[in-house]
Amino acid sequence: MAAFPVRGLVEVLALTAVYLLAARVALSLAAETSKICPVWLPSGVALGGLLLLGVSRWPAVALGAGVVAYAMGVTPGVGLSVVLGSTLEAVLAALLFRRMEGARELHRVRDVVWLGAGAGLGALLGAGLGTLGLVLGGVVPAAQWGPSGWLWWMADLLGMLLVTPALFLRRPRRAERSWEALLLLALTAAVCVGIFAFPRPGSGAAHALMFLLFPLTAWAALGFGLRGAALSSLTVALAAIAGTARELGPFFTTDLPHRGLVVLQLFIGITALTGLLLAAARAERRQAVELLELLATTVRAVHEGVLICEVREPGVLTTVFANEALCTLVGRRREELVGVAPGELLASGDGGDRQRLLEALREERSLRAEVTLTRPDGTRVWSEMQLSPVRANGEAVTHFVATHRDVTATKDLQARLVAAERVAAVGTLAAGVGHEINNPLAYLALNLEAARRSLAAQGAAAPEGVRDALSSVRGAQEGAERIRLIVRDLQVFSREGAPERGLVDLNALVPPAVRVVLHALRSRARLVEDFGPVPRVLGSEARLGQVLLNLLVNALQAIPEGDAGRHEVRVRTGTDASGHARVEVEDTGGGIAPDVLPRIFDPFFTTKGSDEGTGLGLAICQQIVRTHGGELRVRSVPGQGSTFTLLLPPAPVQSAASPPPSLPSKRGEGAARPVAASGRKGRVLIVDDEPRLAQSMRLLLEPAHEVVTVTRGEDALAKVAGGAVFDVVLCDLQMPGMDGIEVYRRLQQEAPALVSRVVFISGGASSPEARAFVETVARRVLEKPVRPDVLLATVEEVLEEGGTPEEEVAARGAVGGTRRG
Repeated sequence: MAAFPVRGLVEVLALTAVYLLAARVALSLAAETSKICPVWLPSGVALGGLLLLGVSRWPAVALGAGVVAYAMGVTPGVGLSVVLGSTLEAVLAALLFRRMEGARELHRVRDVVWLGAGAGLGALLGAGLGTLGLVLGGVVPAAQWGPSGWLWWMADLLGMLLVTPALFLRRPRRAERSWEALLLLALTAAVCVGIFAFPRPGSGAAHALMFLLFPLTAWAALGFGLRGAALSSLTVALAAIAGTARELGPFFTTDLPHRGLVVLQLFIGITALTGLLLAAARAERRQAVELLELLATTVRAVHEGVLICEVREPGVLTTVFANEALCTLVGRRREELVGVAPGELLASGDGGDRQRLLEALREERSLRAEVTLTRPDGTRVWSEMQLSPVRANGEAVTHFVATHRDVTATKDLQARLVAAERVAAVGTLAAGVGHEINNPLAYLALNLEAARRSLAAQGAAAPEGVRDALSSVRGAQEGAERIRLIVRDLQVFSREGAPERGLVDLNALVPPAVRVVLHALRSRARLVEDFGPVPRVLGSEARLGQVLLNLLVNALQAIPEGDAGRHEVRVRTGTDASGHARVEVEDTGGGIAPDVLPRIFDPFFTTKGSDEGTGLGLAICQQIVRTHGGELRVRSVPGQGSTFTLLLPPAPVQSAASPPPSLPSKRGEGAARPVAASGRKGRVLIVDDEPRLAQSMRLLLEPAHEVVTVTRGEDALAKVAGGAVFDVVLCDLQMPGMDGIEVYRRLQQEAPALVSRVVFISGGASSPEARAFVETVARRVLEKPVRPDVLLATVEEVLEEGGTPEEEVAARGAVGGTRRG
């Protein structure tokens, strides 16, 4: 707290000292005859000091003015009026300048205007009080109050206009254009000497040379800003005052000395004010140019495309600027864009975009829309456009600014996601439809088999009508078998959820994928299947089937239609030298260009049209193969075709390499084994919620076995609990209410000996729990629609493995009977 008064006292004393020094200089420049100072330099020191140090330093002005009045020997009353006027004029000018938020740098025209206004009002107050004191003190006659007040007011005003800006100057960071500054100083000094040193009073040459000072002052202001204007004006003013005081130069007149002083003051005032205004205008222009350059640099460097268009006529735009980002976006040079209508960039088919643009231009409003732009090569890019009107004069719209953000990748991604969702929806639909088809297809196949057997029982002596009917039934069976294969293939390639891993036979996986594309392939190429021994692999049957299907589709699309005899697609399986399972898909299409080959596995990269590919197929295949620990390779020769090679590591534990596909799979696919002629008649319990399917299986089995059918799992358990003995249980896996899984678990508790005789029939395990359960059961699971010979063979196999019903009853009695829930 003690440091502040000390600092304030030091600042007051320092300001007083500078004030007195300026007063001494001003008095030394006073006219020798009249002793009148044309410019009162201390007024500028007072205003500058209060603006720099604060208005609270006003005692320094009062102290300095009092010392000057005392030194000049005026009466106390006159001295008081001089002190009061000098102090109030500086305080008023400083308060007004600060009130109007003037900047000491004077880099705006308004700052110079408010500095001049404050100085004029303050000087008016100071001159009024000072001359009033002189009149009341008898120093100046009352008749001379007006002229004296004018000279006082102008002297104080000029002092503030000349000295205050000079006090605002800061030390330059570095010498800028020093040679130009020295040249300007030399020229100004030479002209001042020529005007105010040698010519006789009233000389015409002096008046002519005087006009050279104006361009020099303008040069200083425009070339060096406030520093040049302030120092140039102060130099010219001091030279003019010094010459006039020594009765030299154009402003000294022997007959009317006061008139010459007035003209001198006007000259100094006009020179000083013009220099300050030019310097402020230069600073404003420089700031505007710098801001404009910054905006231009920002617009050029921004990543979004910027297009500025001028409104030549209502609704008609002409491009005047385009940044680099927009040129890159539309594939054109700036020279090609400037001068053309922006609507020419819109794709020709987008009439809606043009209509919205025209409406926005007509209504002079903003517009935000997604538009399609066209490039010279015909390609299109999606752009998110923001169109904004610019009202340069605050009223009429003179320009429009459009920013463009490339959203092509986003639109493509959205389209691909929609396509992926459609594929997923189709897969879900295929799985559901396949399950619904399996049940009626199952009893259709069983009934056809029953009809075939009935007709075939009549032998060769059957009437011709019977033989024709038998042929028709066999044709219907072939159609039903084809439907069964199609439904199975759909279920393989549309499984949802996390892929379950198991032992996969690639030789068995190829035929379903081939059948899916075979119809479309026939018009393009012949198909060659070359199967060899392949080790089983550990993986997801659905995911690997998806890979094979995608590779076959790619091969199909690489071959043009119309020349199927010349082209072929070859699928080859085998084992490579390292023991990996190998599947090759080779085509004789156009091949892949060398510059495209390294990118074919990149996501969203495609050379196909939007109606043929999304650029995700091979990327997904690559990802699937890598998750299986394998590798997907490609080799291609342009004009000769491509070969994709799928390599997968063998499963850790397996018996032997799988042979070519000719044997039935685990789930009962393919040809059935011959029915064993055991001659034993067994009791079969059929549990299925489809009565027609249960009835069809009963008709097929009844000639050789005793069959009981129920449509609910609860009814099946009730029969077992009631003491009924069965040799085979054919149970549907998915049923409303109690499903096959729950029936199996209840049998494990209530009739464990019967569990090994349960054979499940499934229309496709749709839930992860069902698929996991299927993998755990020891007995095979028959997939709907079950082929009749497979069903008969399975029942015969269970009868051969199991004991007699009497042995089962004895076993249950030995352990205390059947456990009941």
